[in-house]
Order: sequence, then structure tokens, then C-alpha cells
Amino acid sequence: MTTDADIIRLSLERPAEFAEIFVRHAKPVGAFAARRVGLAAAQDVLSETFLIAFRRRASFDTAWESARPWLLGIASRVAGKHGRDEAAQWRAFAAEARSRAPSSDGAVDAAGDRLDAAASVRSLAPLIAGLARRDRDTLLLYAWGDLSYEQIGQALGVPTGTVRSRLNRVRKKLSAGADGPQSATDRKGGGIDGRVGSRA
Repeated sequence: MTTDADIIRLSLERPAEFAEIFVRHAKPVGAFAARRVGLAAAQDVLSETFLIAFRRRASFDTAWESARPWLLGIASRVAGKHGRDEAAQWRAFAAEARSRAPSSDGAVDAAGDRLDAAASVRSLAPLIAGLARRDRDTLLLYAWGDLSYEQIGQALGVPTGTVRSRLNRVRKKLSAGADGPQSATDRKGGGIDGRVGSRA
């Protein structure tokens, strides 16, 4: 089977070959975008992600067989430009979490292991929205992108050790925030407003 790296290498001479990368990865990248910015803006994020990837395909590290981490890294950065849409999505998650019965203590534990992507992220939405942008991107690539630490490092252009330390810091913040009498949003005076994603 031809790897993504082979296809991207070939596309440098025959650009039309890059269409196969879209065929292979549009669905997971689109799903990740929808979770980050909502369905209405997801198509824009998806389109921009693949346009950027096509333009920058010569920079893809062909030592990696799969382009998915690279594409999700681009999608994370593009989603960050859609601050208003992302903020609206976090408000929707928070509203959904409030409308459900309180979760068990296992919610934070699940957040530490793989965040139980759908349930735990939604229940911890106000806390996650208040994270620094780089920490939130790292966490969501782990939870929703289903990437390994090494792949997240590839996606974000940071060492694997940095990914580990960011996720460890996030777990501590989420645990402390979930255990406290006030939410992180209340303590910080914001979090899921229009400033989501403004910190680097």
C-alpha cells in the first residue's frame, strides 16, 4: 500500500496526486474541525486546512508515513483563527454539560487517560476553554485527534517531552478546577467568551 509520504512526494511533481491525501483524511480532519468550531464553520476549517497542506506539501517530513498528525496540526492552527466559532462551540458544550446529570469522579480520571473524548471534554468545557491555547490544542489533539504523544509533537512541531509536560499540566489544572467550589471560568472571569484561543 502506498503511504501518505509516498503520495506527497509524488505530488511535488504531479500535484493532482495530492487529492488522495484529501480522500484518505478529510473525514477525520472534518470531524476534528466540527468538534473545535461547530458544524457551521467546520467546512471552512477543513477547506483551509487542505489548501495550506497542499501549498506546504514540500515541507512535509516524509520520514512519517501518515499525514494525519500533520493535517490535524494545521487544522488546530486554522481553528484558532475561528475564535468566535470556537467560543460558541465551547459555550454549547458547557450548556450541554449543565443540562446533564453530574458526572462521577471518573470524569477527571478519564480526562487523564484519553479524556473519554466525547463525554469528559464536554463536561469539563468551561475549564478547557480557559486553558492556554497551546495546552488546549495539545489536549484536543490527544482527545479528539486520537494521536500519540509523538504524533502530537509532530503536529505541533514540539518535542515529545513537551507534549507530556503540557498534558500533565492540563490534567492537574482540570483536576484542581473540577474539585474546586468555583469553576475556573468563575475564578478567572472569563474562558468561554470571545477571547478563547487568544493566548499562545
